[in-house]
Amino acid sequence: MHDERRTANLLGAAALAVTDLVLAGATAAAGTSGSGAAALVVLGADPGISVTELGRRVGLTQSAAARMVDALEARGLVERRPTLGRWVAVHPTDAGRAASADLLDARGGRLTALVGTLTPAEQESLAAVLERLLGAVYGEVGSSERVCRLCDRPTCTEAGAICPVGQAERDDERGVDDG
Repeated sequence: MHDERRTANLLGAAALAVTDLVLAGATAAAGTSGSGAAALVVLGADPGISVTELGRRVGLTQSAAARMVDALEARGLVERRPTLGRWVAVHPTDAGRAASADLLDARGGRLTALVGTLTPAEQESLAAVLERLLGAVYGEVGSSERVCRLCDRPTCTEAGAICPVGQAERDDERGVDDG
């Protein structure tokens, strides 16, 4: 008999352990906090967003995001640029883009090593399960930017693959129910 609570508990333990491994590698590679690492990845994909929008995407209040940007700016990883109107755009510097690439490499290396412990058939099964779970996570969170804040986006869509979070977002916008 299948025990759904046990499976959920195993998922929780695995998710937390994988998160710890990934964040440790990513933050060490970038020399930043977890939110700073996420901010560098977000800015690599979408430079020039406001501090408020950056905070929303990495899960910080506007004031916490401003402090994080101050810290990243002090390390020479981002710069603020004035725009039309009152808001300021945040852009990664060359050092920030390099740090983002380093942290994505560290993240990818750890995850690839973990997935490499599975057989090819297990990897395919895991990918299918993760695609479904990520669609459900998007349904809970409601923001692809938040869910994918530390994603290596090009890797997710290599060889014509469709990002499951992006697909869930498109389905949500069209009112499609996958259940």
